[in-house]
Amino acid sequence: MNIPFTKYTLDNGLDVLIHEDHSLPIVAVNVWYHVGSKNEVPGRTGFAHLFEHLMFEGSQHYDRGYFHPLQEAGAALNGSTNADRTNYWEVVPTNALDLALWMESDRMGYLLPALTEAKFSNQRDVVLNERRQNYENRPYGLAGMAIVSALYPPDHPYHWLTIGAAEDIRAAHLDDVKAFFQRYYHPANASLTLAGDVDADMGILLADEYFSEVPAGEKPAPLTLAAPAPPRDVKLVLEDRVELPRLYMAWHSPALFAADDAELDLVAEVLASGKTSRLYRALVYEQRIATEVAASQNSRELGSFFQIVATAAPGRTLAEVERAIVKEIAALLDRGPTAPEMERCLAQAEAHFLFRLQTVGGFGGKSDQLNAYNVFLGDPAYFGRDLDRYRNATADQLRAAAIKYLQPSARVVLSVVPRGRVALALPGSAPVAVS
Repeated sequence: MNIPFTKYTLDNGLDVLIHEDHSLPIVAVNVWYHVGSKNEVPGRTGFAHLFEHLMFEGSQHYDRGYFHPLQEAGAALNGSTNADRTNYWEVVPTNALDLALWMESDRMGYLLPALTEAKFSNQRDVVLNERRQNYENRPYGLAGMAIVSALYPPDHPYHWLTIGAAEDIRAAHLDDVKAFFQRYYHPANASLTLAGDVDADMGILLADEYFSEVPAGEKPAPLTLAAPAPPRDVKLVLEDRVELPRLYMAWHSPALFAADDAELDLVAEVLASGKTSRLYRALVYEQRIATEVAASQNSRELGSFFQIVATAAPGRTLAEVERAIVKEIAALLDRGPTAPEMERCLAQAEAHFLFRLQTVGGFGGKSDQLNAYNVFLGDPAYFGRDLDRYRNATADQLRAAAIKYLQPSARVVLSVVPRGRVALALPGSAPVAVS
């Protein structure tokens, strides 16, 4: 199982990947920039996400909203930013491929001449409003900030969320973000994938026609950081406008594609994916002490974190929830996954890979996948080996990874409780303030 492709690198350093799929008359245009919130510094957070917005505000040769001409041609389009990368994509009818490439190349090469103080101020306000809606005023919305700020020291680039700190966004100046763009948003730090109804030779010719005149820029040096010290059973409490208390447990875990990354992804499946998973069965179905439970290996380029989240059922306590989670983890560390659990979680992992092959574009489609492997590993052909990380994982390896990383002495435990009811937190929790 793989995603066939042709790779070509333009003289300015832009990697071009072409995947042919002529089953439908559509083409996905997908651009990744190897920049995310990890490339920011304390006091200057939120820039990468702010630029995701600014890139839709027009460039020198089309100084208007980015959506309208493409949607008028029948395109779907969007973009996103996380800690490690920023991506933009369009899925267009084949006859609109030139339009999509022209617009992508114009904002890559000629965004700054059209970036005005008015646009900047407007999008800064939009981002601040997005922050209020998705974090400050959303139940449990600040929990993620409390978790990463406890897991990572203040100078570590994973200490903050991609949305950034409100005071940093308010303090940002136009010259600051222009300098950020010049450093990271250029061909030498980008990867372009065309997937769909396009011949490889024609795709490369079109990429060269539209992108070759964009100056290369200087490729940023990779970030190298010492691994942060593991937390020592840190217990925190956050008061929020919520009805039910919720418990978060988090541990440091291996980086994206590193040894034990896939194994911990499968451990998360065993623990909390589906109604037959250990935590769901114990906490929600049998003991009825939680209304929901989830587990995830949050894979990142410089280092990841494993997290379990459970919401207490009405009338039940976080202490009960914690005891039940600890008991189930201890059982997993003691005996490892069963054969039926391995069969189930491996089937789910394979299904996740197959889902990514269903579409040529959008978030998680074939074009997105090729760019991910190219940007993070320099190897777009990694799909099959990525799948093999899961297929070849054994029950003993999952148990060993869980023993290595999910120790009670190396975790952050956050109790999110209704305002004014700190007594509902786990005993010994220290108040945490995030905003």
